[in-house]
Amino acid sequence: MVSGNARGAGQRRVTATIGDVALVAGVSRATVSRVMNGRSTVDATIAERVREAAAGLSYRPSNAARSLALGRTQTVALVVPDLGNPVFQQILRGVMDGAAEDGYRVLVADTVEDDQQEGAIALEARMRCDALVLVSPRIGDAELSALIADVEPVVLVNRETGGAAPSLVVDYEDAALQVVEHLVSLGHRRMVYLGGPVRSASDELRRAGLDRARKRHADLEILDLPAGPDIQAGHAAAPAVLATRATAAVAFNDLVAFGLLAGLNEAGVAVPADISVAGFDDIELSRYATPALTTVAVPQAELGRHAWRELHAVIDDDAHPASSARFTPSLEVRGSTGPVPQGTERVHVTDDDGVGVRDVQREEIPTVPPTAAPTWSVPAGPDADTVVLTCGDGLELVRRDAGDRMPKVHARRPYLHPVHTLAGVPLTDVSPVDHRHHYGVGIAVPDVNGTSHWGGRTFIEDVGPTLLKNHGRQTSEGVRVEAAPTSRPAGAGAEAGEVLVEEVLWSDEHGDPQLREERRVTARLLPQTPGSAAAPGWVLDWRSTLHADHGPLEIRSPATNGRPGAGYGGLFWRLPLAESTRVLSASGTGENQAHGSTSPWVAFVQQQGGRSTTLLLVQPSQVRPWFLRSAEYPGACPALAWDSPLLVPEGGSVQLDLVAVLLDSALTSSAAAALAADLTDGGRR
Repeated sequence: MVSGNARGAGQRRVTATIGDVALVAGVSRATVSRVMNGRSTVDATIAERVREAAAGLSYRPSNAARSLALGRTQTVALVVPDLGNPVFQQILRGVMDGAAEDGYRVLVADTVEDDQQEGAIALEARMRCDALVLVSPRIGDAELSALIADVEPVVLVNRETGGAAPSLVVDYEDAALQVVEHLVSLGHRRMVYLGGPVRSASDELRRAGLDRARKRHADLEILDLPAGPDIQAGHAAAPAVLATRATAAVAFNDLVAFGLLAGLNEAGVAVPADISVAGFDDIELSRYATPALTTVAVPQAELGRHAWRELHAVIDDDAHPASSARFTPSLEVRGSTGPVPQGTERVHVTDDDGVGVRDVQREEIPTVPPTAAPTWSVPAGPDADTVVLTCGDGLELVRRDAGDRMPKVHARRPYLHPVHTLAGVPLTDVSPVDHRHHYGVGIAVPDVNGTSHWGGRTFIEDVGPTLLKNHGRQTSEGVRVEAAPTSRPAGAGAEAGEVLVEEVLWSDEHGDPQLREERRVTARLLPQTPGSAAAPGWVLDWRSTLHADHGPLEIRSPATNGRPGAGYGGLFWRLPLAESTRVLSASGTGENQAHGSTSPWVAFVQQQGGRSTTLLLVQPSQVRPWFLRSAEYPGACPALAWDSPLLVPEGGSVQLDLVAVLLDSALTSSAAAALAADLTDGGRR
């Protein structure tokens, strides 16, 4: 025989009722209800007796009955236009975290971007709960005012109410201005904006920011293209974006930007080499895009938590005054934005067969050589990474980047990109698809005392290329400009402009210092021979000294670690892909002749869009074997550790020298050899 609430095997458990608790405690059902609902009107001794009886019977009050007694459900609803958007998911998480701490639960209603049904959905949700959080409502102002009156208490996110209800607003106007100012600083003057949903208030704020940017910059053109709120919208807009010939695209949000990146990649368009792309919101996937997305960071979860705090205050106090909070976002600059492309442009047009590609020319920059020497511009303070080399009437030749925005796995380091010819043709590439860790012109070494300053995978004998957590960092400790040397060697060309001097600290993967580098980069014009029909050019002169101030150095390469022929590492120049690339050297024509040779010079002659360029690389003093590629990708460096490690004792140093000539014409082997000899005759300094 079973007594009380006990049960035998296979019997259904008997649930204790409020009447059972009242009987055991010797009180009325009403008294039990007041105790279980936390009322303070019950004598403490009696309340304790009720709680003991409830615990002994494993009594749990009915939520439905409790809601009826209190007039509350302890539930609130969140209404969003698209739950698939990660921004709204994070806002939901913030609301749920805050509500849970106060004993509330959250229901979710998705309007699926249907502004016609939004009001009805919000009303239905309110009937099931105690209050609402409306996120980015799409309905008009008059409809929203009427809805607020029907569903109070309510808090709005991403929509202002004029004091009718508490609201939390992201300053998307300022966010848009930040994005445009960043692109303007990179030289962009023709942009396109991919607009969001027609009735989106945050889209209107973005447009207000774009208008402010237009007023600031008279030469700025921002075109408007309708898109939408999701990845599909961005992907579908890619052909229209390319047809505008804009050099930068600003997407309504990160999802639209992702779709655009995919569409551009399918069309064979490089980002940011051909066009820069930026978004809004900084959703979690933004930093993992390829390339990582430049965007404006919005405190999404904090918006949700703040919304709950406002809503909870209103629930507890009907007289709580409506307030408005404004959140200022911050720009996150990553790899999807870069300097405005110059020279040859790839235009993509839409036809009945889809997206086609054809090469056309931008308006050509005159090839009459400038008369003024190149000069470096070094801003003060934290903007020093925007160092620019100009020549003549504002002709930009080089930009220096501090490398702070590189992924850690790419071994962050200062580099030069883009480096242009006098006609504006870029002869560098950055983070290309074939090797994401290649960055313009810089010093990249795969193995310094076991630390990678090259980026990507490390070659391990008997294992192969392996991704290790051994990526170091080169950190600039100061950039300054000095006067150029007063004398030049015979035949070296016109007087140089200024010398860019930079101190760089190399640190290992743990942040411990490894070596100190003194970097000196000079530029000068190459005078045109009287009567010559050849296009003019200019010379970039780089000298770096690596000082073993923090202990001895052992510099190695994959070749010294067991991979034959892979002796790369040093002052590496990565060129862009072209329609054709031909390699010249003193050892012969072609990659196989130049690779591993001790030719004092090599030249890359490229054809792109009907134009010819030549990059002549000269070793002016100690000649090291060349690591060189042209078939897989175009790039070269004098190898520091071609087939044996380079050992530098503590207190010692090693020097890297490279002279580069950039020409808007195709050199022959004999002309390249003569020019290289002219540049090195008698030494450089």
